[in-house]
Amino acid sequence: MTQPARYRCSLLVVDDEPYILTALASFLHGDYEVLTADSVETAQRILRDREIDLILTDQKMPHMSGVQLLEWVKEHSPRTVRLMMTGFAELDEAVDAINKGQVFRYLFKPWKSEELREVLNGAAHTFILERANKGLLKETQELNDRLRQVNAELEQRVEERTKELQEAYQELEQKNKMLEKLALTDPLTNLPNRRAMDRLAERELRRRDRFPGPLGILLIDVDHFKTINERYLLPGGDKVLIDLARVLNVSIRAVDFVGRIGGEEFMVVAPQTDMDGVMTLAERIRMAVELGEFSYKGEVIAVQVSIGAAIIDADKETDYDSLKHWASAALAEAKRTGRNRCVYYSLSQPPFEQAG
Repeated sequence: MTQPARYRCSLLVVDDEPYILTALASFLHGDYEVLTADSVETAQRILRDREIDLILTDQKMPHMSGVQLLEWVKEHSPRTVRLMMTGFAELDEAVDAINKGQVFRYLFKPWKSEELREVLNGAAHTFILERANKGLLKETQELNDRLRQVNAELEQRVEERTKELQEAYQELEQKNKMLEKLALTDPLTNLPNRRAMDRLAERELRRRDRFPGPLGILLIDVDHFKTINERYLLPGGDKVLIDLARVLNVSIRAVDFVGRIGGEEFMVVAPQTDMDGVMTLAERIRMAVELGEFSYKGEVIAVQVSIGAAIIDADKETDYDSLKHWASAALAEAKRTGRNRCVYYSLSQPPFEQAG
């Protein structure tokens, strides 16, 4: 089925994944005037600025779901034909999309190109026929019959492919989890990377809103690492970082998180840990590194670290940026005052208390 040449429908595609927007825009630009939005807010702004004939939105997005967006479109741009796509074949979401957003059709990810084109062409035909008004009643009836037939065929195809889609989704979910893990893992040490540690720290701060408790952030930096790199070159420096990751992993507690946030710098997030607990943890890490076994090509390498920590008490409020800032300041103080030592700042009673 092809849409009439006399009118080219505008199509707004909404998805928070840039590669999906790019793929759909490239695939559909020959048939439609394609506009893209990477967020609900952007989509709403476009709809306020101009008329849109068709909207195709993802269900799973930050801040507002696809069903909620289509509900908003139904109220503010009722002439727009509404379609939804989702990677989750869940009946409740489909019912919500039909009842609340009054969608023309919903599609499952990953979509099939011809199926997607067929559904969009059907939606475009519906829009054009409504635009043509009552003067084309016979043609409208014939096309509606065809659309009902297409929808019936699509429903039958979806039903036949349900098991296949579920299996494909499970496989895709596993791959996505693997990709997400890779995106959050430092490839050298296999520890969480900066992005992952930022997420973990932010999560612990949000947890304090419900379950107040102390929290410590420790920044760990290898002393004179440039000298190690110069003497043993990059392979030797990498070997030191890999061994250091192992030492850090066995030095922290089960509730703590450790990651490499860049170069020779590591971070530990210590939930439910007050000043005394952070001091004990930091000193245990410092001593474990100093006494640890580091070597490259049979040559023993002496490794030491400086540690800066920021601690917030259970009854005090702070944000992640403040904790990182003062942990970094404590680390700089540890470096400035001799290295191979720990410096602690308490954010609970400004001016911040320092323990060496």
